[in-house]
Amino acid sequence: MHYALDENYFRGYEWWLMKEAKKRNPNIILMGLPWSFPGWLGKGFNWPYVNLQLTAYYITTWIVGAKQHHDLDIDYIGIWNERSFDINYIKVLRKMLNDQGLHQVKIIASDNLWEPISTSILFDPELFKVVDVIGAHYPGTRTVKDAVLTEKKLWSSEDFSTVNSDLGAGCWGRILNQNYINGFMTSSIAWNLVASYYPQLPYGRCGLMTAQEPWSGHYQVDSPIWVSAHTTQFTQPGWYYLKTVGHLEKGGSYVALTDGLGNLTIIIETMSHKHSMCIRPFLPYFNVSHQLAHFTLKGSFSEIPELQVWYTKLGTPSEKYLFQQLDSIWLLDSGSNFTLELEEDELFTLTTLTSGRKGSYPPPPPSKPFPHSYKEDFNVDYPFFSEAPNFADQTGVFEYFMNIEDPGEHRFTLRQVLNQRPITWAADASSTISIIGDYTWSNLTIKCDVYIETPERGGVFIAGRVNKGGILIRSARGIFFWIFSNGTYRVTGDLAGWLVYAMGHADVTAKEWYTLTLTIKGHLSSGMLNGRPLWRKVHTSFPKNGWAAIGTHSFAFAQFDNFHVEASH
Repeated sequence: MHYALDENYFRGYEWWLMKEAKKRNPNIILMGLPWSFPGWLGKGFNWPYVNLQLTAYYITTWIVGAKQHHDLDIDYIGIWNERSFDINYIKVLRKMLNDQGLHQVKIIASDNLWEPISTSILFDPELFKVVDVIGAHYPGTRTVKDAVLTEKKLWSSEDFSTVNSDLGAGCWGRILNQNYINGFMTSSIAWNLVASYYPQLPYGRCGLMTAQEPWSGHYQVDSPIWVSAHTTQFTQPGWYYLKTVGHLEKGGSYVALTDGLGNLTIIIETMSHKHSMCIRPFLPYFNVSHQLAHFTLKGSFSEIPELQVWYTKLGTPSEKYLFQQLDSIWLLDSGSNFTLELEEDELFTLTTLTSGRKGSYPPPPPSKPFPHSYKEDFNVDYPFFSEAPNFADQTGVFEYFMNIEDPGEHRFTLRQVLNQRPITWAADASSTISIIGDYTWSNLTIKCDVYIETPERGGVFIAGRVNKGGILIRSARGIFFWIFSNGTYRVTGDLAGWLVYAMGHADVTAKEWYTLTLTIKGHLSSGMLNGRPLWRKVHTSFPKNGWAAIGTHSFAFAQFDNFHVEASH
């Protein structure tokens, strides 16, 4: 809901993603968590709790819409990612969900730290009733006393976010076990699923796998995927951890889970300190060394005849094994005893389930850099997704748009559709910007048709050598060529507009199409308006390279068409 009364259940890729996930595993659990909120909910404040009913309505309509438009059942809903919670808002949200018949949707809070939410739940009987799960981010496998005292489900509701090398896989393997052993957490959620964003953005490649070249189709199934499989292929939501879990004598840990129907899965990890450090929090030193681990199956498990064995060894390519099936362990003659020899940086899954599979896939297309010559006219009748391929919005939202009253060449465009600043999670820029291309680009010519929709105050830009994005977007440098509907232009060295290289009059007004051209070569850049030079030989020494970009001066409607970039390094 970009503005009040605006409801659209087909924006973004998340609906598609959830449906694809459900096709593969109908029992997969779906959760929603707001990072930011539309600005109109805040009534001028960067705060979603100004009108509790309105914010609860906004969240509830999303859950209802997921069911109505996509037949998706949202199982859990959060409050506000890593920001303040409001106790009264949580209660209002529960009441509104119930009023809509959504009793089955559970509430998770507060997706930040264990405190103060745990204490609040203990001291407020009504809050205790409405919060189903306490979720903490990056807990370092530890919890706090008050969280345990609530007897609520405890989740590590955001974790990992470490580069998906073997180091990231080691981090993930260790915490998947130890979040429960040390902190009683029965769910660990990895941020993020697939690294499908330009790698020089913050948290480059911090996904379980990598698919960051839609132009080539290249992707990599990285080791954290197979580490996940050690747990996720042999358990399901609803399985129980057994009490017999813990640390191994010479480092590492083991957990055991059952479905209550006789199945058993044991997961053992021996991740070393050096090869399992997550991006956060700090990891105190520990030692892991070669050892023999003895296991005995008791009670009803003593009748298990055989355990399937799956194995991973992280480390040097010559020693590396990812999710290999080994010979089964036969238990009938051994009195339900067995011994495993364990080295550093290994994972074993021992399980009664015979459904384990190491998935295979054809080799992906080879990796290629972003094309040096790129054109996009946005002429798509019924776009599959709302955003255009390869553009990565950093602030603002750029969507495919159809001008119904324009039968000409600008019928299909890309439009910046936010008309006010959102209630932000990070310190987004006050100008909107979408980046595209190759970060190594240095010399380039960018050409784009632009259309300012706001008289007097509107403005748009095209830019090159943009050097920052994500949570650092406010301080992005580059070469920015702006035109404004008050009849002026500017050339700045940053998105914020502090470093002004050139400025002057331009024959520009709102509600007209103009063609901007920006040429950057070495230390010099120049700009054209409708094919005529507007400014030339502006000298810039920093940055030396970066992405191309388009954007608007403030949160206002504007359109872009016939984007064309020619680049050389």
